[in-house]
Amino acid sequence: MQHAQIPLLGFAAFSGTGKTTLLTQLIPLLKQQGLRIGLIKHGHHDFDIDQPGKDSFRLRAAGASPVLIISSKRRAMITEITPEREPTLDEQLQCFDQSQLDLLLVEGFKTEHFPKIELHRPSLNKRLLYPNDPHIIAIASDCPLVTPDYLPQLDINQPAMVANFILQQFMGRKP
Repeated sequence: MQHAQIPLLGFAAFSGTGKTTLLTQLIPLLKQQGLRIGLIKHGHHDFDIDQPGKDSFRLRAAGASPVLIISSKRRAMITEITPEREPTLDEQLQCFDQSQLDLLLVEGFKTEHFPKIELHRPSLNKRLLYPNDPHIIAIASDCPLVTPDYLPQLDINQPAMVANFILQQFMGRKP
C-alpha cells in the first residue's frame, strides 16, 4: 500500500462471520494498551450517512460533492464516486489522515494485498481464504482448523487473544 503511513491490518471474511462484532470488542482492548486506532470499513451496498430532509442531504442531492458536515463533536465527509466503481484501499488511504494514529484497522477489502487476519466459522460453510491469499497472517475461528504451521490460529470468541496477537506479533510490542 503506497499510501499507508502506519501499520495497516485487515479483517477478512465472508459476510455474517462477525467482523464488526470482533472489531467492536478489539478496539477498546487495543486502546487500553495506548494505541490510537483508526478504521476503514468497506461497504458492499449503497449507503447514506445523512438523512433525507436534512440540509446536508439536500445539498448533496443538489449536486455538491464532496460535502463536509462538521460540528464541535465530529465531522463527516461525503463524496460521490463518479463514475461508480469499486474503490481501492490505497485510494482511500490517500484521503485518510493517519498522522494521529498508531494502527489502522480495515474491515473488508479482502482481495487487496496487505496483512489480514482471516475470520472463519465452519458452520457457515464458506471456503477458507488463506490458501489463495498470502497476506493472511492468522486465522480467528470458533473451532480448531487444519492449517499450515506458519499460520497462527486464534479464537474468534476471545478478543483478548486476538488483541495480544496484534500487539505482540503484528506490532512487535512486549507483553
